[in-house]
Amino acid sequence: MAQTSNISIYSALLGNLAVAVIKFGAFALSGSSAMLTEAIHSLVDTANQLLLLFGLYRGARPPDEDHPFGHGMEVYFWTFVVSLLIFALGGAVAVYQGILKLLHPAPIAHAGLGMAVIGLSAVFEIVSLAISRRAAEKTRSAIARRFYPKLSLLRAIHISKDPSVFEVFAEGLAAVVGLAFAAAGLAGSAWLGWGPADGIASIAIGLLLAVVAFVLGSETRSLLTGEAAAKPVVDEVRSILTADARVRDVCEVQSMHLGPEEILVAATLDFDDSLSGPQLEEAADELTDRLKAADRRITRLFLRPGRAKD
Repeated sequence: MAQTSNISIYSALLGNLAVAVIKFGAFALSGSSAMLTEAIHSLVDTANQLLLLFGLYRGARPPDEDHPFGHGMEVYFWTFVVSLLIFALGGAVAVYQGILKLLHPAPIAHAGLGMAVIGLSAVFEIVSLAISRRAAEKTRSAIARRFYPKLSLLRAIHISKDPSVFEVFAEGLAAVVGLAFAAAGLAGSAWLGWGPADGIASIAIGLLLAVVAFVLGSETRSLLTGEAAAKPVVDEVRSILTADARVRDVCEVQSMHLGPEEILVAATLDFDDSLSGPQLEEAADELTDRLKAADRRITRLFLRPGRAKD
């Protein structure tokens, strides 16, 4: 899954960098506010992909003395930073540019060139979106295969604990919609004679980016603050523990994502009172092996004996 995520990030990085250069050139010739907004949008997206790759690199480091549970949460941190950048450098700047254009309208030159740039950019963005959608679809299929047979893509993105998948997909989708707004603004101002169209398009792009930033920030904030594993994962853990004849009752199961592919599980079990010390150790070892075999993401597991509450 991580390799698939990296492919989608690299494709988005190269596509956004190429598109940003083209858009800045078109803005220099046309003076379109929507085109400048789109150029800034692509530049911010390029920086975002670099931050995501940096987060994945940092998160893949092995545990050490200061971080005994590993560095997986760095992925969540840097994805949250990306959401802030989308809002501040993408959404806010776009709205600001649009307001300036409305207050100080100016004619748009070389509208045909601008449309050609939008069309070329759309090709890059659609290809990048298709690659990121394929990665998101693989995530959906993996989740559906185990837990939700009729899982939709949007629901899978919400359930997924790998923000690099849904972040790239959301950015790609926003980029394609943003290009449609930019095209409408450029056409409205240059060809239909409606001056405010370009500024309104810029504001629309900014609001779109603000919504994307809010959704990404909300999803990542939950993961960053210790979100539990998905309910089907916890239910499967409880089912495996309950099925063991040596366990009288599963008192408590707690979980937390330490990273996209790392889950910590802590369970309190009421073992059979007839078990000796060595037998308890054997039971704990066997249950640990079963749980890790059931879900390879369970990398930290803590079992402790306890009493069921009457």
